[in-house]
Amino acid sequence: MPDKKWRPVFRRFPRPYDDIIGPNDPVGSWRVAARWWEPRRVAYNAVLVLVFLLLAARHWDRFAPELSLGNVGRLFVLALLANLCYSTAYPWDMALQTVRTPSKRAGWRWGIWIAGTLAAVLIETYWFLDEILPPPQ
Repeated sequence: MPDKKWRPVFRRFPRPYDDIIGPNDPVGSWRVAARWWEPRRVAYNAVLVLVFLLLAARHWDRFAPELSLGNVGRLFVLALLANLCYSTAYPWDMALQTVRTPSKRAGWRWGIWIAGTLAAVLIETYWFLDEILPPPQ
């Protein structure tokens, strides 16, 4: 529970996480960031899996011979790297927590999520078409 001396500040600048953190609590700030970003990680991964399945279905004749246990392991490593890249949103969120207007903060968060997801889709598409698929014969 935050210190009582900060209550007037909280009333003046309402934040959705006032009951969790005080104004200078880095652990609480990470907790707030995780509450917003982690549920959306599922949607991020779902988008990447959907794009992968669409690309694999579209290029199945060239992709099927490349399916092996070693290559599936490489795809797993790429999925881990994609999730590591997702985590780069946390420092941006820490900076956004200084924005006092919740609607602006939410808008920036959604903008970062959409831009990051689109960048991940572009990288995934490039990697699939250029690095995973064998050249056409």
